[in-house]
Parts: sequence; C-alpha cells; structure tokens
Amino acid sequence: MKLGLIAGNGRFPFLLLDAARAQGLAVAVAAIREETDPEINKRAANDPGITVHWLSLGELSRLIETFHKEGVSKAVMAGQVKHKQIFSSIRPDWRLAKLLMNLRTRNTDMLLGAVAKVLGDEGIELISSTAFLEPLLAEEGVLTERAPDEEERRNIEYGLGVARAVAGFDIGQTVVVAAQACVAVEAMEGTDATIERAGRLMQSLADEASTLERRLTVVKVAKPNQDMRFDVPVIGIRTVETMVKAGASCLSVEARRTLLFDRETLLRRAQESGIAIVAVPRGY
Repeated sequence: MKLGLIAGNGRFPFLLLDAARAQGLAVAVAAIREETDPEINKRAANDPGITVHWLSLGELSRLIETFHKEGVSKAVMAGQVKHKQIFSSIRPDWRLAKLLMNLRTRNTDMLLGAVAKVLGDEGIELISSTAFLEPLLAEEGVLTERAPDEEERRNIEYGLGVARAVAGFDIGQTVVVAAQACVAVEAMEGTDATIERAGRLMQSLADEASTLERRLTVVKVAKPNQDMRFDVPVIGIRTVETMVKAGASCLSVEARRTLLFDRETLLRRAQESGIAIVAVPRGY
C-alpha cells in the first residue's frame, strides 16, 4: 500500500513520515507550498520510498489527481495549516470553490470534513493522523516531577470549562488563565501566539500594579467531538519555550487526545523551568 500524506507545517509530517516508512509503507507527500518545510525534499532525495508533490492550498483537484496517479487509497493529514491561511490566502480551484459555496459555516471542522468527504468520494480514505503515532499521545496523569499546586488546579478546573465551551464552537482549543480569570482565548492565531498575547497582557497589568495573580496556567483541550483525522491538539518544545517567556507555570492537556512531540526534551525543559504538565481524562 502507498500512503498519501497531506503535509502542513511543523515536525508532525516528518514524524508521521518516519513512522510510516518504519512500517515499510511507500509515501506520496502532498506538500502545501504555503506551509510545508522544504526539508521534506531532502527526505525524498535520500529515500526512494518517498515522492513529494508541491501544490497550493486551493488545488483540491490537483491533490486528487496526484493521489490517483500515485495509487493512493488511504491518506493522512499531518501538520498545522494556519487558520488564517485557510480563510484568506487560498485561491480555490473549481472543486474547492464549489465546496466552499456549499458550506453552512466556514470553520475548520466544516471545511476539512467536507474535503475528507470529497476525497472519500474519489476513493481516497482519510484516516486518523494518530494512526502511526499512538505512542506520542499523552497518557493520563502528571507528566512532570512537579504536580500542579492548589492555585493551578483551580485554574485548570475553571479553564477546562471555558476551553471546552470555546472548542465546541470550533473557535480555538486553548485558553490561558490566571487566578481563575480568563486572560486569553485562542482564535485563528494558534496556541503559541495566544500564550504570547496572554504574557503581554499580564505584563501590562503588572506595570499597572494589578492585583491579579501573575502566574499563568495554559489549558488545551480537544474539541467535544474531535475528529482525529485532522486538527489534533499538539504540544511541542516551542509551546514550553513560549510559556517560559510568558510567565506560565502550568500546562493542562487532554489525555489520549493530545500529541506530545519531542517528549523527553519537552518534559526536561518544563522541569528545568518549574512548569507542571498534567494530562487530564476527557470527562475531568
């Protein structure tokens, strides 16, 4: 079987590529010109089991034609495509334009779900992006040596309610909390930019001698009906580095529904910085 890989940005596509090749699968990569790291070309140059085809976000027909030519019947999406790219930068071909016109709402779930249906109608099954990366899913419990303290636990409990409500509307999946007050809510900018914004806001409040607790707690959730084929929550070393700069001391993610990249490096950096990381069960 040849696997199709629709590659966004970041390390996710490379991890999935390595996992698929380790299982002996040939991979046809559809690299998104606006997002994918050109490093993927080097992987293909050194591995005859990998082919790379570059296309733009709006070229849905070309994506289907490419996979048909490669003999792909199963595909995965891996790597972030910035929400603002999806809704502002694309020049849709006729097939994508027709799909967009028929959407009830233009959120990512609706759009990607519609793309998955079009692919399915063309004989290309979109499978879970975690299919090859199960070991990277966060297991339930405290992941760092330090557990959240009482204040951070209260922030998590409050933040989970807010984050799940926001995620239910497919707005974002992350909120940043201080002293049981919501400091920032993720929208199209992504998790790291949301944390940065929260850090700047807290600094401005500190400059004004605010009484609000300075320490930030980051709460990231999956959507209530998370489709594991796309937009799966991901945490990497960059998220921890962003937390350090923003003054965040605790991170909560959902167990078995969040991918942890560079796990050992991520946890070591968190522990060095005094950051507690916990994976809570879905119904917590």
